[in-house]
Amino acid sequence: MSWLQIRVQCQRSQAEKIEDAILAAGAASVTMEDDADQPILEPGVGETPLWDNIKVTGLFSADTDTTQATLIATAALGNSLPPYRWEILEDKDWERAWMDTYHPMRFGENLWICPSWLEPPEPEATNIMLDPGLAFGTGTHPTTALCLEWLDSADVKDKVIIDYGCGSGILGIAALLLGAKKVIAVDNDPQALIATLDNAQNNHIKPKRISTYLPEDTPNIKADIVLANILAGPLTELAATLSQHCLAGGDIVLSGLLDVQAEDLSQHYQQWFVMQPAVNQEGWMRLSGKRKAT
Repeated sequence: MSWLQIRVQCQRSQAEKIEDAILAAGAASVTMEDDADQPILEPGVGETPLWDNIKVTGLFSADTDTTQATLIATAALGNSLPPYRWEILEDKDWERAWMDTYHPMRFGENLWICPSWLEPPEPEATNIMLDPGLAFGTGTHPTTALCLEWLDSADVKDKVIIDYGCGSGILGIAALLLGAKKVIAVDNDPQALIATLDNAQNNHIKPKRISTYLPEDTPNIKADIVLANILAGPLTELAATLSQHCLAGGDIVLSGLLDVQAEDLSQHYQQWFVMQPAVNQEGWMRLSGKRKAT
């Protein structure tokens, strides 16, 4: 089946009204995407993250009268549409096209993330089978990649690990497949906790090796390694909490921060940790350190 689509460029304040107007005009679906390369990570529970400049795309059947649909959308909006254009979409297998955009990715020397529909390139390596989903963390973003590379280079065998802000569970699952004993996965989004357990099961992780908690329910446990791939603001606020969860001599790994935020955050964590130099990937940073003796 062939399709038509309308693409509307707008500001954040207009986006939801334009979405409603396009749906009123008969769109089968509406999507929003960044129109200015502005990253957004880890939205709060119940939040709809929107960029400052947005491209709203409505998908219509091929027999749609585009003039009529435009008039209906304009009337529903109560104003003229911002800059827009109609396009004809080529007829193709969209599910297949979506699957073709994902491929196995290597992190460090021996760690791979592979979508479930592909064979791992190196069967003898440590392979995490992970499909894109609702929760953040598939390895495509530099912050996740930086943490995975750290795990690949570290000795995690028989270690207890806390993954704070677990998202899809990718970091905890990687640690378990690399030999960790136990992972405590924490997130403020219940959907992330569900995704973490589902992904652990898909990677044949025994249930007793991974437990999930909302922050307020997290047990008072100390771990050999504390991982936190979130954002600079929450990392600052959580510093005391994360330090209390780390054994003396244990490791902390922090990511989700920009290069301009790394120095201040590192100094903040020096109250509890001997911090190492930051590692940069595409403007995103990873900090790590060793817990001081108490």
